[in-house]
Amino acid sequence: MEKFYSAKYDRAFKEVFLKDRNKGMLKDLLETILNTKISKLELKPTEQLSGNINIRTKRLDALLDTDIGKINIEINSILKEYVHPRNMSYICNEYASHTLVGNRYDEETMIMQINLTYGMNKKEKVLREYKMKDVEGIEFVSNFKIIEINMEYYLNLWYDFLKKGTNESLIEENQLLIMLGLNEEDLKKLSKSYKKVNEYMKEIYIVNDSPEFKSYMTEEEDREKIFNSEIYFARKKGLEQGLEQGIEQGIEQGIEQGIEQVAKKLLNNNIDINIISSSTGLSIEEIKKLKDYEK
Repeated sequence: MEKFYSAKYDRAFKEVFLKDRNKGMLKDLLETILNTKISKLELKPTEQLSGNINIRTKRLDALLDTDIGKINIEINSILKEYVHPRNMSYICNEYASHTLVGNRYDEETMIMQINLTYGMNKKEKVLREYKMKDVEGIEFVSNFKIIEINMEYYLNLWYDFLKKGTNESLIEENQLLIMLGLNEEDLKKLSKSYKKVNEYMKEIYIVNDSPEFKSYMTEEEDREKIFNSEIYFARKKGLEQGLEQGIEQGIEQGIEQGIEQVAKKLLNNNIDINIISSSTGLSIEEIKKLKDYEK
């Protein structure tokens, strides 16, 4: 059975939602997330210049110009340690690019990042909003914010509904967020009740049937597997070497401590220090230190 790629994968998300014909679908999704109406939506180039010739350009998942501000969308299929710092660099770069253009510093246009993040604890807050504030809540700038959506919450809504048949109103209200991470079988079930989900399903099928898309995903996943394998074996080798060195060091320390204990006992029995030295291999100075320590 061939793998089905949902919009949980950034490439699949872009192939569906960044098509001109699907701008209405993207607009509906944003209005669901932000709980506000959007009248203007323009897709912008997603490649960012880093500002440093030694750093490669960065490609955002989505960059939009709307009547409520500039919006960067990032799809995080799993929450890893690098995700937040990486995404922070994206939105800061976009803030700088916008602010430094023109003849004045603009604090009127909202610069916003929306993170659709999988792999979070399903009991974590559904939506967390970050702003540039101090500990007293005073804003440094008013036109910067990051919104992180816990996508596991929406998947859990769906699976609870399948088990219990309750909260149908929540399913209807959040259908556009739920559909993004569903597998093929569950997506078919959800699409039977909702027209917008059915439209999305048709588009995601077109993407999955594309040989170019499948080739891209296969190569990308292969690169990730190779990278993960290299990291795994590097860590394993390092652990084995560390363990081996630790055992060797432990044996050496144990022998040294044993010899010292013998020397102390000989000292306590008033054995001549020269005899102790020749018997244990410890120098006269080392034995004197042991004698001082005992005092």
